[in-house]
Amino acid sequence: MCEKKQKISLIGIGMGASVTMTAQAEAAVRSADCLIGAERMLEAVRDMETAAGKPTLAEYRGEKILSYIRSHPEYRNIAVLLSGDTGFHSGAKTLENLVDRELPECETQMIPGIASVAYLAARVKTSWEDAALVSLHGKEEDFIRTVSRNRKTFLLLGGKDAGRRALERLREYEMDEIILHVGTRLSYPDERILSGTIRDLSETDMEGLSVALAENPAPDMSVCCHVPDEEFIRGNVPMTKEEVRAVSIAELRLTKNAVVYDIGAGTGSVSVEAALSGDDIRVYAVEKNPEAVSLIRQNRKKFRTDGIRIISGTAPEALKSLEAPTHVFIGGSSGSLKEILRAVLDKSPEVRIVLNAISLETVSEAMEAVTEGLLMDARITQIMASRARKLGRYHMMTAQNPVYIVSAGGRSDV
Repeated sequence: MCEKKQKISLIGIGMGASVTMTAQAEAAVRSADCLIGAERMLEAVRDMETAAGKPTLAEYRGEKILSYIRSHPEYRNIAVLLSGDTGFHSGAKTLENLVDRELPECETQMIPGIASVAYLAARVKTSWEDAALVSLHGKEEDFIRTVSRNRKTFLLLGGKDAGRRALERLREYEMDEIILHVGTRLSYPDERILSGTIRDLSETDMEGLSVALAENPAPDMSVCCHVPDEEFIRGNVPMTKEEVRAVSIAELRLTKNAVVYDIGAGTGSVSVEAALSGDDIRVYAVEKNPEAVSLIRQNRKKFRTDGIRIISGTAPEALKSLEAPTHVFIGGSSGSLKEILRAVLDKSPEVRIVLNAISLETVSEAMEAVTEGLLMDARITQIMASRARKLGRYHMMTAQNPVYIVSAGGRSDV
């Protein structure tokens, strides 16, 4: 239990050099009885007169910090040093929640610092309030679509190999128009800021503790996810036609942070449109045909939809290792429709399911699934679109294959 009125200050110290600490942060360090933080944070304040002689703990893990506080009730004012700003991709919020839960008698305060994004923006003489922000610190994050859609995107590149992997991804998607401004060891005496295209910069230029600003001179300003059929790389693989695709995507009722399975993905047309529906949507394109897998990869690159993960294999076996879906589209089931439905419902009972059926055999299998309760509250729509084709001076309507769209399940509160 925390001693009554023991005070814990969570202090954002900026990039790391003491010269970028705010006066408020310095005052909190001055009044503290002990200092806690990762070694780099402690190193930043060791040369400060206000920190001289104070006991320190080199630690960043929340439980260890709380254990230390419990065992030292003599410290009335405790300073926990954190990099950057406490409100921007910081461990401050997690630590505050932990303290509130485990040591409710303690008083906590947050002291903001200068975020690396704000510092780099000032150094390259630009604003950051109109920029997208993506953290690649210690995790794999989809950011290509974000860079494609914004004039400015800041990438936080802390963590091993984050800079190298970011540069490789930008090159993979051939984003040669992007200008990168990379700041490394900001605020330190050996601070370095480099600017150039993804071809000008090397992997070593983005190593270590760094942040990058990606400037896109011609961002994709579209607000609609719909893509005409002729825009896709097709090959000899069947593709869900755009009229059917539009209704199917609408029936999926995609949500923020959706996890989508596109089963029998073909060329990846549904996967692409689902991924285009939101930067934070993850799509698993499941396809067994090697030619189709290659086309999905090409279309993912063309439309810069890095939210698509390609799964080469046959459902339901290929679904076993995937995270639970929120939405499932079934464009092809290879005669295993009911097995696929059972597999996705086992993972996520409230999943939203939309399937397309062209053959009467698939329609029959879908109706059996309805009868067996695998497609709850099913809604069935038939689409039979026609397109005009030119014959001399005239135009004749040519019918497309009729398609049954079956939609079912999903949460009622979204």
